[in-house]
Amino acid sequence: MNPHTFFCVDSHACGNPVRVITSGAPILPNVSMAEKRQIFEAEHDWVRRALMFEPRGHDGMAGSILYPPSREDCDLGVLFIEVSGCLPMCGHGTIGTVTVALEQGLVVPKTEGRLAVEVPVGRIEIEYRREGRFVEEVRLFNVPSYLHAVETTIDVPGLGELVMDVSYGGDFYAIIEPQKNWAGLDSMSAAEIIHFSPLVRRLVQEKVAPVHPEDDRVGGINQVMWADKAKNAEADGRNAVFYGERGIDRSPCGTGTCSRMAQRVAKGLLKVGDTFVHESIIGTLFHGRVESEAMVAGRAAIRPSIAGWARVTGYNTILVDERDPLAFGFQVR
Repeated sequence: MNPHTFFCVDSHACGNPVRVITSGAPILPNVSMAEKRQIFEAEHDWVRRALMFEPRGHDGMAGSILYPPSREDCDLGVLFIEVSGCLPMCGHGTIGTVTVALEQGLVVPKTEGRLAVEVPVGRIEIEYRREGRFVEEVRLFNVPSYLHAVETTIDVPGLGELVMDVSYGGDFYAIIEPQKNWAGLDSMSAAEIIHFSPLVRRLVQEKVAPVHPEDDRVGGINQVMWADKAKNAEADGRNAVFYGERGIDRSPCGTGTCSRMAQRVAKGLLKVGDTFVHESIIGTLFHGRVESEAMVAGRAAIRPSIAGWARVTGYNTILVDERDPLAFGFQVR
């Protein structure tokens, strides 16, 4: 049997990888991206594991797969894959994917400077700024985001009692801010983030078990955000987001930034029209903005946007040979 062959354009968005699979992915029926996500998870998850895990990926790997949209009002369809699964939405992944698609001529906008992308959570509008053939900035207008649960208390072995909020910005986040038993990011090493985050995620999931009230296919806490004050004078906040089993987002995290803006609006710390610049663990920035008020199943919500940049790092033809006992990936734990 010949190896499975995938052609990828590798990139990163403000530091976090975005491996864009442009050919070789399984052919899926012409249904919504939400339904494609379910089919992909049930029947083709080996593709994600092979391309995201070692030996072809790593603990923080993330990517996307391009598909034709099922909606006439969209230019592009995208599935998001990473080490933690096939995500409903990914902000840094959208920025990287749109940059790759435009710079490589994989999508032709109906109107220069604007795109619409179909993702599993719905339709996402995009504005971008191009200089020559390069895309210098992508701003995505995300789905309605809201604060799901306030001041959830858990007891974390080795840390003690932590109080956190659960917020939604395309994915659900447990957001931890400095408090009695956590002094902030400067008090915590990357190794400690990797050690404590799975414990936090499991305990919060057991207590809250969030499900989107308008789409029960979207649920569960995959990410833990350790949120703190900014170091960069341009930024309003800083964070380290944990995902997968050992991944720390090197970007400021797109859906995480939307979740944090929704949390801050609900607590009266931001209002419509305000900006929120989010700093990553490596110092890169996403520029967020509270675009408008919204509602999610009777809950007060916001329409957020975020802007960032991405860079192409290379072209990658990946072979998955079924004769290889490690063909479908592994993780060291």
